[in-house]
Amino acid sequence: MGFEPPQRLVRALGEMYGDGAAAEWLDRLPTLTEQAIEAAGPDLTVERVAAPGGRSALVLLVRQADGTPAALKIAPPRAEPEQERAALAHWNGWGAVKLLEPDEKPPASGALLLERLHHEVSLRSLPEAKALLEAAGTVRRLWVEPPAGHPFETVAERTGRQTEGMRAAAEADPELAPLVDAALAARTELVEGSPELLLLHGNFRQSKVLSGERAPWLTVGPEPLVGERAYDLARLVRDRVEDLIASPGGPVTARRRVKRLAESLEVDQARLHGWTLFRAVESGTRALAEGRRQMGEVNLEFAGWL
Repeated sequence: MGFEPPQRLVRALGEMYGDGAAAEWLDRLPTLTEQAIEAAGPDLTVERVAAPGGRSALVLLVRQADGTPAALKIAPPRAEPEQERAALAHWNGWGAVKLLEPDEKPPASGALLLERLHHEVSLRSLPEAKALLEAAGTVRRLWVEPPAGHPFETVAERTGRQTEGMRAAAEADPELAPLVDAALAARTELVEGSPELLLLHGNFRQSKVLSGERAPWLTVGPEPLVGERAYDLARLVRDRVEDLIASPGGPVTARRRVKRLAESLEVDQARLHGWTLFRAVESGTRALAEGRRQMGEVNLEFAGWL
């Protein structure tokens, strides 16, 4: 099958994994795609590549033998597609995109056959207030008990790995040290008193909620882990951060979001504030390390408002 992967995907993989590793996987992508299509079924019809698509995987719009529209997602190993498969299987379409593959025969390593959503219509197409309301209603459906013997890491484990990069950023730029220290202190306090262990999306935000036929809005692209709801909600607080930065009332709006989302979803406001601070600083320092200076500075400015 001949195609060009979307440039958005090419750029994002280079930022996340380095140009060498990204190029290696992209060179193998035509072969991986052929294998995924063959494994998904001999009568699968490929229509086109979803573009501009996401930042972590190639998505092909396909049809099954009976004409059912579907999407075939092909992700590099570092994106941990098997973790995504396990989470989606557990949710079984409840608030999330549904797996279409049989349990006993997944399409291929790194590939997921999913129900097709309207990839061009996310919650970001709605006015901000309406988008946050719909997002809150969607994410609460995902917060369920994880399956027995689950493969997911905990919030403490994931954020523990992330602290190394944050400390390195503070050492490289001492001006970041006070903000990094505050975020690390918040994390230490939060992980010591985590109130719950629920299955979380891990990267929940408006762009991860797409319009569907089976339900008005369904989430996609989980980076699943187990922990408290406040951690999952913290990324949503920072949504449309560029608009907040450009607004003269940005700091007030950011703090109001924390309060409103905590109240609407019955999450402890102080814990949501702490995880929002940590995740904003972590995202900002990681973006700087990856050479995405503008995004890094935006996230760190947001963190400073909190």
